[in-house]
Amino acid sequence: MPEEATLEHTPTWVVAAICTVIVAISLAVERLLHYLGKFLKHKGQNALFSALQKIKEELMLLGFISLLLTVSQGLISNICVPKMVSSRMLPCKEEAIRPSNAVGNESCSKEGEVPLLSLEALHQLHIFIFVLAVVHVVFCATTMVLGGAKIKRWKHWEVAIQNEIANSRGTETNLMHPDHHTMFVQNRAGNFWRRAAVVSLTIAFLKQFYSSVSKSDYRALRAGFIMKHCRSNPKFDFHKYMMRTLEDDFKKVVGISWYLWLFVVIFLLLNVDGWHTYFWLSFLPLILLLIVGAKLEHIITKIAQDAAEGIINERERVQEGPHVRPSDDHFWFGKPGIVLYLIHFILFQNSFEIAFFFWIWTTYGFDSCIMESVPYLIPRLVMGVLIQVLCSYSTLPLYALVTQMGDMFKQSIFDEHTTESLHGWARGIKKKKKMRSQSSSLLSLSSQRKELFSSGLEIQLARMESA
Repeated sequence: MPEEATLEHTPTWVVAAICTVIVAISLAVERLLHYLGKFLKHKGQNALFSALQKIKEELMLLGFISLLLTVSQGLISNICVPKMVSSRMLPCKEEAIRPSNAVGNESCSKEGEVPLLSLEALHQLHIFIFVLAVVHVVFCATTMVLGGAKIKRWKHWEVAIQNEIANSRGTETNLMHPDHHTMFVQNRAGNFWRRAAVVSLTIAFLKQFYSSVSKSDYRALRAGFIMKHCRSNPKFDFHKYMMRTLEDDFKKVVGISWYLWLFVVIFLLLNVDGWHTYFWLSFLPLILLLIVGAKLEHIITKIAQDAAEGIINERERVQEGPHVRPSDDHFWFGKPGIVLYLIHFILFQNSFEIAFFFWIWTTYGFDSCIMESVPYLIPRLVMGVLIQVLCSYSTLPLYALVTQMGDMFKQSIFDEHTTESLHGWARGIKKKKKMRSQSSSLLSLSSQRKELFSSGLEIQLARMESA
């Protein structure tokens, strides 16, 4: 029996097109189930909503993609295209005799046509999507565990601050000792040259590689957060709040959003022989990671520079307390959430690189034509490891601390029980408003009926009197 064509001899545009259709259908079904769940919950259909949640757990996005690939095998393999079209944008050099030609003579009725995608190639694509999802989850979990371990080292700073507050009167001015505040300003904006944009950006870029967060940084940013959001509670456990926030963000990062699947399609499309696409793309997450780390460090520096100006203008200062001023203006486009999207993409792109390498290695072997030569392969692996380490021990802890310096606090400021109580309270308010609107409409209808009844009664009495 003739051998079917593998992904090595399948055009990249075919692989990208099939992946696009499958993922688009899967995302559409997932969104449909999501909105259906919101509709059932809004209508108070708790039993149906619980049943739908069970269905969503059983039919996760990855499982639905797998199901679609399995069901569509016969349909896709029966689609035929001209041989000339199937010879463009190949991941490997076209051989003299392609395995798909022999198979194409059997499955395609017209001469000169070959199957769009063989069953073997479809099966390999199925395996790759599964491997990509698993590697992404593992990499995200590893990053969160290592980053969380780094953040947990700051716990003794929080304990020391809590003890200092307990031994003092606990007023707002005790949130940060003037000596600690001065140390923060001196370390981050101590001399005149650091005020220059080029110098401060260069220092911020280098700072992410060593001692990215110091004790004075933690003290200052903690004091600024409490002064901004919970002035009446100087004993607020800022460290615990950060850890809860990181756990909530992990739930977002571990998923694969539609725009990440779009990048998968683009990567698969550009994997053409001789382009060395994956080698050049491997620089993208590293560059983005360095930019994000430098930006987060520069935000701390900018906060220190603003605090230094506050010290200079202390006579004009009316509000007491530290000069640290959280603001969304420090972040790109005034949106701290952009940083999380970038970290999400960086981790996914790195997962894609490593998953693709191991999938090619285990499926086709190290000597496969898709596997690039050693001079291109070694730098990709080195950058993958570097990204994982730098993101875990530097960028993620920086993100957990610095993104609290926005105008708004996050939902994690409340514990799970309080959050659920607030959600229940909000739902109760909406329900009461709805009942009030319904009762007012009923009262209005009743009054109209009374008016009609009284007017009809008057007419009937008039008729009786005339009779």
